[in-house]
Amino acid sequence: MSVRFIKSVSSLHDQLQDENVRIIDCRFALADPAHGKSAYVQAHIPGAVFFNLEKDLSSPVLEHGGRHPLPAVDEFTEKLRKAGITQEKTVIAYDDGEGAFAGRFWWLLSYLGHEDVYILNGGYKAWKEAGYELTDEIPTYSYANFVPSIKEEMLASYEQVKNRKGILIDSRARERYLGLVEPLDKRAGHIPGAINLVWTDGFDNGFWKDVETQKERFSYLDETEEIIVYCGSGVTATPNILALKACGFKNVKLYAGSYSDWVSYDENPVETGELPKL
Repeated sequence: MSVRFIKSVSSLHDQLQDENVRIIDCRFALADPAHGKSAYVQAHIPGAVFFNLEKDLSSPVLEHGGRHPLPAVDEFTEKLRKAGITQEKTVIAYDDGEGAFAGRFWWLLSYLGHEDVYILNGGYKAWKEAGYELTDEIPTYSYANFVPSIKEEMLASYEQVKNRKGILIDSRARERYLGLVEPLDKRAGHIPGAINLVWTDGFDNGFWKDVETQKERFSYLDETEEIIVYCGSGVTATPNILALKACGFKNVKLYAGSYSDWVSYDENPVETGELPKL
């Protein structure tokens, strides 16, 4: 994977004492929302600050907007400031190795204009298996003056999805895309016209596949077209976005509300079954 977005555990270990590096612990479990914080309190990478998916990387659920709406920019910015993050800091986020929760943080910070943010390859699991040090000490940092510069081109609104002319990618598991099962949302299927590129296909045993392999996944996509990526709630779409950008795709957007937002409008159609690749 491109070094532009991914850091190895050995690379982070070499930077562990660097005051210009900030580490973010994004561990979370959808089936157990308390898991991430309890795991962080027990042990984490030295210097890491904890960000919770539902409390820090999302805003409260409303009628529309999906199951994990984006956090309010001012509130998220304030949390970044309290974590001592400025545009000059190198920021490395990790989760348990899934890549999606750290991916959510990576996307959010990139959306706010930070250009030096990465995901730890293999996450906490890889760090621990490498035998690197862990701590239960909760760090504190001086309040920082982070000034967001929103990159509107990274985000696709609900209206843009309805009126799109480019490529729409559904990142969810195949059986959910096909409409065979739906464990979370009220209707099974996918947004009409979407193709399925399962986000986990970008990984090999918890590590990001290299750029050439990722390019093979996307080989039939037109780089000149706008690409909108979604999943169930705007979280697991982010690894696909990172992989696309690492492969050179430039016009890539996240539909943050994703499928859970789409089906919150009763009048919206859904499709089931297969859509041929482009």
